[in-house]
Amino acid sequence: MKALSPHAVSDPEVAIRLLDCILQIADTMNGTEHPSERKMDKILALILDYLGAEQGSIMVLERRQLVVCAATRTVIIGKKQPLDADLVASWVAREGKPLFIEDISKDKRFPMRAGGTYKKNSLLCVPIFHKDKVAGTINVSDKAGNRDLLKQDVQLLLHFSSIIIWGLVLEDLQSKLTKQRSTLRKRNKELQRQQELRSQLSSMLIHDLKTPLAEVIANLDILSYSIPDDNKEFLEGAQIGCDRAVRMVSNLVSVDKISDGKQQLLLEDVKPHDLLSEALSTIRAIARLKNIDIVHNEEGTIELPTLRLDRTLILRVFQNILANAVSYSSSGTKITAGIRLDTKHIVFMLVDEGPGIPAEMSETIFDKYARLSSHQDTLVGTGMGLHFCRLAVELHQGRIWVEGREGQGSCFFVELPICPW
Repeated sequence: MKALSPHAVSDPEVAIRLLDCILQIADTMNGTEHPSERKMDKILALILDYLGAEQGSIMVLERRQLVVCAATRTVIIGKKQPLDADLVASWVAREGKPLFIEDISKDKRFPMRAGGTYKKNSLLCVPIFHKDKVAGTINVSDKAGNRDLLKQDVQLLLHFSSIIIWGLVLEDLQSKLTKQRSTLRKRNKELQRQQELRSQLSSMLIHDLKTPLAEVIANLDILSYSIPDDNKEFLEGAQIGCDRAVRMVSNLVSVDKISDGKQQLLLEDVKPHDLLSEALSTIRAIARLKNIDIVHNEEGTIELPTLRLDRTLILRVFQNILANAVSYSSSGTKITAGIRLDTKHIVFMLVDEGPGIPAEMSETIFDKYARLSSHQDTLVGTGMGLHFCRLAVELHQGRIWVEGREGQGSCFFVELPICPW
C-alpha cells in the first residue's frame, strides 16, 4: 500500500484506499482467531500504513488514566499516563479535540523527546469517542518519505478513530454478554440446586413428621375420654399445637404442588354455610383459650347455590385466615364470618378486631414467607399460610384480598365462582 498523497479526501483514489482500509479494519474486528490485544496491534498497523507513518499508538482511558494497548514501540504497551498530566495525549483526552503539532521540538510537552525516538517533527493525536465520551486516543508520528504529517491527515485519522469506537463497542458488548451468560449459568445451577433441596426438604418433612404427628393426635384423642375436666385445657392446648403443626406441613406440601402444577383438585358439591361452619368449628378451641368470640352471620333468609370445589383445600384456606385472626386479636374481641352472593360469585368474609394491616402490606402479605408483624404470638407459623391461601383460591379460579385500616381490624375476602367447571 503506497503512502498517502497530499490530495483532498474527495480524490477518488484516496476514497478507494480509505474504503479498502476500513474494510480490512472491519474484518479484523469481526475476526475470532486473535485476542483483542492482537486485533488492536493489527488495526494500528493498518492505520499507520494508510497514513504512511512509521510510529503510533492506541491508548484507552481507564479510571482517569490513559493506558497504551497497542504501539509500534512494544516496550511502552501497558504504560499508563495520568489524565491530568501535561502531555499531548492527556490534553487531547481532556479536551476531546484533535491536536496537530507541526514541530514537537518547539512544544513544551516534548522537552525530553526532541531529537530522540522521533525522526520527524510533526505529530497527530485524535480522541476516540464512545457514547459521547472520550474513550482513548490515537497517536501518529514519523511520516514516511520526504513529507511530514499535514493537517489534512487529522480528518483521515478521525475516520479511523470512529472505526476504533465501533471496535471498542463490539468488544465491550461481547465481554458483557460473556459475563452475563456466565452469571446466568451460575444462577440457573444455583436455582436448580435450591429447587432440589426444597423438594428434598418437603419430602423429609412429610416422611418425618406425618407419622409421629398422627400418633400424637391419636393418643391425645384417647386421653380426651379419660382426662379430668380440670386438665382438659392442657389437652386442648396440645391438640391445638398438633393441629397447627399438621397445617404448616400441609401448607408447605401444597404450595410446592400448586407451584409445580401437580396439585389435583378433588371436586365435590359443597354448601357455602356448611363449609364455613366447619372451618369455624375447628378454630373455636383456640379462640376460647384467648377469650375471643366467634360469630357466624348466616343471613338465614338468603338461599345460596352450592359450590363445586376441593373442600379440603378451601377449608384449609379458611382455617389459615382464622388462625391468623385469632393470633393477632386481643382478648375480649370477636371474629365475624359471613357470606354474600354476587351475580356469578359467592364471597366469604372473615372480619376481626385486631390491629389491622397497613395499606402498603395488603398485597405483600400473600407473598411467600411474608409475616404480618414482628410481634406475633406462637400461633403464627412460617409465613406460608396466606401464600397457600392465594394459590389455592386462584387454583379454583377465584381471588382473595384484604381490606381494613391499621388499628381498626381487617376483613379478608375469598371470592369463588359459582360454576367454574
